[in-house]
Amino acid sequence: MCAYVLVAEDDPKQAELVRRYLEHEGHAVAVVGDGRAALEEVRRSAPDLMVLDVMMPRVDGLDVCRILRTESDLPVLMLTARTSEDDLLLGLDLGADDYLTKPYSPRELAARVRTLLRRTKPPAKTHDPVLRVGNLQIDPVRHEVRADGTEVICTPGEFHLLEALAAEPGRVFSRDQLLRHLHGFDSYVTVRTVDVHVMNLRRKIERDPRHPVRLMTVYGIGYKLADA
Repeated sequence: MCAYVLVAEDDPKQAELVRRYLEHEGHAVAVVGDGRAALEEVRRSAPDLMVLDVMMPRVDGLDVCRILRTESDLPVLMLTARTSEDDLLLGLDLGADDYLTKPYSPRELAARVRTLLRRTKPPAKTHDPVLRVGNLQIDPVRHEVRADGTEVICTPGEFHLLEALAAEPGRVFSRDQLLRHLHGFDSYVTVRTVDVHVMNLRRKIERDPRHPVRLMTVYGIGYKLADA
């Protein structure tokens, strides 16, 4: 899980160590040395996560976290040399998502970053293969067609012609273009085959096949599936 990580740490040696470990994990890393620069970089480049040291010049890490939480939900891993429970709870109350106390293992820091990124990454959108055009649904995986919620039984040629039209609703396809979609699904196809499939599909998906509102003829060109 590669991400853009901002490291806000005023100790150059510590910042370089963190940068190297995170880059080894595959992340892109930017380093700033004070709290004001950290806020400016967050506003400028919208990183995926920030590693934030508490003790920094200009604006300390606690104030950075407090200000940040009024502007962003950026995940924050806080680094602190303060080990009292009150100090740690204050950081969490101000909006830090996790914390490490110094001295810490860079490997543990990298692992905490991985965990935070997994926790805060939005769930991946599942790909829905179903083509929907108005109240018409074409499912290429199940090889099913539904019109107004009712299943429509189609031949392989009819299905693949309708699938081609539904993939680009509103686009006008010539008969020759549709013919190419039928090769391999009909043993013998001609331009007339396209017209026959269109006629049969209208009987199945139109309320009134004589006055189609879905599978439309574009005179002199071909056919299209209305996109509304």
